[in-house]
Amino acid sequence: MSLITLTTDFGTKDHFVGAVKGAIYSELPDAKIVDITHQISPFNITETAYILKNAYKSFPDKTIHVIGVDSELSIRNKHIALELDNHYFICPDNGLISMIASEIKPTKIFEINIHDRIESSFPVLDVFVQVASHIARGGSLSVIGKEVESYKKIIEIQPKVNEQQNIISGGVIYIDNYGNVITNISKKQFNTIGKGRDFKVTARRYIFTKIYNRYNEIVDYSATDNRQYDGERLAIFNSAGFLEIAIYRSNLETVGGASTLLGLEYRDTVTIEFENPVKPEFTALN
Repeated sequence: MSLITLTTDFGTKDHFVGAVKGAIYSELPDAKIVDITHQISPFNITETAYILKNAYKSFPDKTIHVIGVDSELSIRNKHIALELDNHYFICPDNGLISMIASEIKPTKIFEINIHDRIESSFPVLDVFVQVASHIARGGSLSVIGKEVESYKKIIEIQPKVNEQQNIISGGVIYIDNYGNVITNISKKQFNTIGKGRDFKVTARRYIFTKIYNRYNEIVDYSATDNRQYDGERLAIFNSAGFLEIAIYRSNLETVGGASTLLGLEYRDTVTIEFENPVKPEFTALN
């Protein structure tokens, strides 16, 4: 049985997701299809990369991941199939692999060239499904295209580091269902550059001098009413290991989230500035 995941910006109102699943089942009746999400913001590559990077690792080896975001074929947006971390990815070469492959490099990358046999304005349905089915049957990637050495990289996924000024300058790459704002600054990078120094995180006009590991660390449980902490803003390293600006127990319909209450939006700048000099004894933040 083949395991295939779908990640798209199709939404669920239209026929697109159902058509793709139907095409997979027509090719592979015993396939198991898992929806990672179909609610990606339209054409949002960084959001796609963040979600997929933090989802694919939970699936077994040899899972096939079909990615349909900004997937229309063009001279500048080719289609690729690659093997990375014992998983297969079928996607447009639009830069989304940059974040997924930031620490683990692809084993093989092939540019898909079966388009001359398939006329399509819906490549996820007509092309990606064919490639996924071929891989699921044990077929070689070399059959679907020519091997290439690289993939398109987008620099906005990676934060900038100025070690002379002791600053990491990142940006908002994703806003989750709670309105929490996720940046591209990783905990690993924070520890590597910071080396235990005091710091301040700046997001618009808000400053944070502490980063939590759990949301409820902000709560003083000896207090008479713990509800007083609802709506408090905090910085946290989330479960994916990225710096997040959050509102404790946020609810977009009542309290609001960090994105709305703090006025933070996709691509907004978030910086961490470290004090000088480096402390002599350094223990990484767990």
